[in-house]
Amino acid sequence: MRVSVPSIPEAILKSANAAQARAVLPAEAVDRIAAFLSPGNAAVVTGAGVSVDSGIRAYRGAKGRYLNPNYKPIFYHELMDPSPKGEAFRRRYWLRSYLGYPPVRDAQPNTTHFALAALQHTSFVNKLITQNVDGLHHKAIAHVWDNAHMDERILELHGRLRSVRCVHGHPTDRDDFQRQLSAANPQWKTFADELEATGRQPRTNPDGDVVLEGVNYDEFVVPDCPACLLENMHSNIQKPEVIFFGESIAKEVKDRSYSDIERCDRLLLMGTTLATFSAFRLLRHAMDLQKPVLLLNLGPTRADGIHGVEKIEIASGAVMRDVVKAVLGAGWTSDPVVVDMLQSGIIKPPPDDHVDTAPRVEA
Repeated sequence: MRVSVPSIPEAILKSANAAQARAVLPAEAVDRIAAFLSPGNAAVVTGAGVSVDSGIRAYRGAKGRYLNPNYKPIFYHELMDPSPKGEAFRRRYWLRSYLGYPPVRDAQPNTTHFALAALQHTSFVNKLITQNVDGLHHKAIAHVWDNAHMDERILELHGRLRSVRCVHGHPTDRDDFQRQLSAANPQWKTFADELEATGRQPRTNPDGDVVLEGVNYDEFVVPDCPACLLENMHSNIQKPEVIFFGESIAKEVKDRSYSDIERCDRLLLMGTTLATFSAFRLLRHAMDLQKPVLLLNLGPTRADGIHGVEKIEIASGAVMRDVVKAVLGAGWTSDPVVVDMLQSGIIKPPPDDHVDTAPRVEA
């Protein structure tokens, strides 16, 4: 089976790198985005770039290429393989994810998350579709909406890291699964505690995978699913409820994403290169329906050069608070929920480097 990691076509990257993007002043960007959103009933699609100010690295840098040129994700068929080869893939995946999940779990919403939450709260953004699996959109609005309302208005296109499911369909809360991994691997629990105490966190990808070198994965234990054991079965084939490369999005999720686009009047895309087809086809669907499309992203995207897609190259964190104020007008100060949201959010991007500072470990 040949499965490749999605990427932006090389012709687009070469064209973008050869051209100089026109600088856009924040005030100009605010006016344009606000004018786009002011009619209401907008759908928003977000990508990894939206979470960068929360300290979560994007996959790709400003030139559209992977920040880690050696990025080698585990594919769906590898993780779910019941053979000894699959066992080795699962040990590698779960050790790295065991160390990488806490920074994602503990990340806090940034100013863009809260600005979008304010637009959702005031119904200018009716549907939000995110490719991110970090749950930060939920965190930004959970104090206003209950779970049912969040599930109705926020679609996690690629799933969520905060839950795990075994091959037989038994769910496990991710924090519970982390405790199971700790109990089964006390030496790695000690190592994880030392990382937290010293702040020497391995380089973490948006999916919670970390970069590790000099590590022996053979002795890492992936525990059996407790629900399977109660049914007299042994199975350690478990995966987070995220869509892996090579895995298909569930039909109900795909259908809902199309429906969300159909029910909106306009589409705003933010912080995404649209390299994955699951997101790119939503853009295509909106254009087939002749809906206005605006793209906010730094660097090349798969949509570059497509007629009818307007693009603004500026970081969302530089403008989105002011966009909300411009959309709502002077009345934004009369809504205490909006006021609180526009005063909330961290701005703590990861180091702007290309050097892996992960600790080298012999285990």
